[in-house]
Amino acid sequence: MKHVGAVLLALVVLGQSGVASAQSGSSESTGHQVLYGVGSALGTVVYSPFKAGFCLLGGVASAFTAIGSTTTAAKVVGASCRGTWVITPDTLRGKEQVKFVGDMPAKSGAVAKP
Repeated sequence: MKHVGAVLLALVVLGQSGVASAQSGSSESTGHQVLYGVGSALGTVVYSPFKAGFCLLGGVASAFTAIGSTTTAAKVVGASCRGTWVITPDTLRGKEQVKFVGDMPAKSGAVAKP
């Protein structure tokens, strides 16, 4: 059992040094990186249940919508279940945007408008 613990500890230390060397070009201090990581984890814990509830309600609404039009039902599910599910550190930094309502994919034959 002691050997397993030593191997796990060695893997954690080696894994952390690999992450540290990959992020060594970052201009943020380690403290800021830790705070952004903790903030993103807490933000995700708070945000995800709301997003899951919205997706669930979209699924229920699409079941009723499917009676009239299956394409509209697919749009309802897509809009409610696509989008941002996880708050990342880049979201907290303002580099990424939170999309509560998901974007609809373009039609395969349609030309995108500028």
